Amino acid sequence: MKEIEINKKKYEIVRNDDNCFNYEEVQDRVTEYFDEYDYIFGDYAYGKVRLKGYYDSKNKKANKINDIKNLDDYIKNYCCYGSKTFLLKKIK
Repeated sequence: MKEIEINKKKYEIVRNDDNCFNYEEVQDRVTEYFDEYDYIFGDYAYGKVRLKGYYDSKNKKANKINDIKNLDDYIKNYCCYGSKTFLLKKIK
């Protein structure tokens, strides 16, 4: 998997539908808010990228809405059908 750096944090690209990940666009949107999360999920709809933070299931902060094991449910219920998605995993 490919490693990248955003805001002095290293991430591994673990999902990248149709090579949709755009480093420049995502780098501009990742703020300190995402520092505590283990994953950053992104989906593209209507030409814009949306980001959401997720925790590893073993993380004490994980709950139903931000546990990575529920990612598929989020995609099914909250992403546009057929939207391209990517997932970044923080490298510790």
